[in-house]
Amino acid sequence: MIRNLSLDQLRVLVAIADTGSFSAAGRRIGRAQSAISQAVAGLEATQGVQLFDRSGHRPRLTEIGRLLVEQARMVLASAARFEAVAANTRAGLEPELALAIDPLVPSGPLIESLRALRDTYPDLPVSFSTEGLGGAERRLRQGSAALAICLLLPAPPDDIAALPLLSVKLVPVAVPDHLLARLDRPITRADLEPHIQLVLSDPVDTTGPAYGLASARLWRFVDLQRRLDMLLAGFGWCRMPEHLIVQLLAEGRLVRLEIADDGAREDLTIYAAHMRDRPLGPAGRWLLDDLKLRLIGS
Repeated sequence: MIRNLSLDQLRVLVAIADTGSFSAAGRRIGRAQSAISQAVAGLEATQGVQLFDRSGHRPRLTEIGRLLVEQARMVLASAARFEAVAANTRAGLEPELALAIDPLVPSGPLIESLRALRDTYPDLPVSFSTEGLGGAERRLRQGSAALAICLLLPAPPDDIAALPLLSVKLVPVAVPDHLLARLDRPITRADLEPHIQLVLSDPVDTTGPAYGLASARLWRFVDLQRRLDMLLAGFGWCRMPEHLIVQLLAEGRLVRLEIADDGAREDLTIYAAHMRDRPLGPAGRWLLDDLKLRLIGS
């Protein structure tokens, strides 16, 4: 019976539930009480249910009436979002902003920028995904993300516009009782080779760009948390973002590994990136400017 259901009927139903009477609902939405009664009668007739118990001084919602009021609220909210997205698009705003985020990106400034974006564009649909190493760039190329906050290894490709946002310092670490941590001298690459290295990996292309590989035995992870769990369990060593392990180092649950002649870079650059042939829309540019202000200061 969807064809006989109107948003106006749902607005009337919600107004009665909110105000407690037909007459008060009429005053709220500027209708005569008779028009309110007619709308409710029509809704009950088309849906084949009794929404109100009229045996008392004031009509009371029946059990099915209370349930359908909540459904009506959801439908009206969805309709409002529908209209808002259409209005935003008419005004030149992108219909949706799809973001792809590298797991190495610190959460703090990103959360603050996303809150500010929500306050500025409250009706903008935003989709968000954290990708494994290489996944954010792949989503840009597939067109399923408009803006990526990510590593670009070994360097930003020519067809991607990339703005450096911040550097992440990676620290080689292990638990205190790991064999590597118990060496009383700088660790050589020969020392590292037989031990399991816990590495972030591209789940699609394991032969793609890699960073700081030094062991013959690799355990590959898409997300940082599971890798950290295995690290703390003593299964291997890895290079962790310093901002995530400061407390663990202070507590002595992890220790730094001093690696002699370590060819891996200590700092990796996080970029804000989009395809050059797909410029950002107004909301994407706003988010990028806000991130720049928080992370770069200009």
